[in-house]
Amino acid sequence: MTDKILLLSGDGIGPEIVSSAERLLNSLATNFGYEFEVNYGLLGGAAIDQFGDSFPEETCRLAEDCDAILLGAVGGPKWDKIERAIRPERGLLRLRAQLGLFCNLRPAVLLPALKNASSLKADLVSGLDLMIIRELTGGIYFGQPRGIEVKENGKRRGFNTLVYEEEEIERIVKLGFETAMKRSGRLCSVDKANVLEVTELWRDVVDKMASDYPQVTVEHLYVDNAAMQLVRAPKQFDVMVTTNLFGDILSDLAAMLTGSIGMLPSASLDGNNKGLFEPVHGSAPDIAGKNIANPIATIMSVSMMLKYSLNKPELALKIDAAVDSVLNQGLRTADIASGGESSLGTIEMTDAIIDALV
Repeated sequence: MTDKILLLSGDGIGPEIVSSAERLLNSLATNFGYEFEVNYGLLGGAAIDQFGDSFPEETCRLAEDCDAILLGAVGGPKWDKIERAIRPERGLLRLRAQLGLFCNLRPAVLLPALKNASSLKADLVSGLDLMIIRELTGGIYFGQPRGIEVKENGKRRGFNTLVYEEEEIERIVKLGFETAMKRSGRLCSVDKANVLEVTELWRDVVDKMASDYPQVTVEHLYVDNAAMQLVRAPKQFDVMVTTNLFGDILSDLAAMLTGSIGMLPSASLDGNNKGLFEPVHGSAPDIAGKNIANPIATIMSVSMMLKYSLNKPELALKIDAAVDSVLNQGLRTADIASGGESSLGTIEMTDAIIDALV
């Protein structure tokens, strides 16, 4: 069966890193018989420039008709001042909502070859293997009402609404428990229940569901403490489940534990494992077109796509092994190079990973 993959290059470094991913897919086809077909769509600033909308109808149609989506990144200063409702980031939020991609998986794994690339001491992060599960289609990013209004005195007032239905909490927490059961049996739920009623409800739902998973040890942390603990002793965590906003922040923090945000992939899934796969890093417009972006997070996103949505775990393992091999050889991009190591460009690092596929 031929897999239908939608490629959304997006903005900034997006076209470069998605090109790396497509070259990798083509190598899997040539050397291992992987059958796939690709469609191309526009999302974010590139879509605004062509269609006046960050999530045009054609992209929506292609997204609904494919088996999996690979995204580069969206956004950039070029579009920061346009109407808020059509900015690049709003297009990504609309795509997630349209496809019901409520579960965001963000692994933070420190590969042994990069133990000295982290900003923390090697003994604190060596062996780090953390999964952050972020609720993705609710919370303050989607809550209504929202906006900026002008008051009678002429001063502006900005407001957003943090809201979760109990059912939204239950479905993401369920995946947190199920993931913990497949790993070490430890789940940390992150909230701010001491001041936010919404996350007081979140904590109550977690506690009620815990009785269905007696094999899992549950811990609750306030988000500020969770951030501190991630820096103090990150290996105490295995699976973390949290809200949209908190997950966004904590997963970027966790990214730096691994040496670079350019290393980490992510998967956004619906209830049937259809997904959107993208690197955690942003569009990095300051380095776009310079052949210095790290393609590894995007390449590892391809691995997650093959594993979670396309049921090709054997190919995912080949990609993982190729990345390990290249890093063990001492090959680096600029963001993960240290102490005298020479760095490769985007194209050259992609070449090395493709050559290491066996």
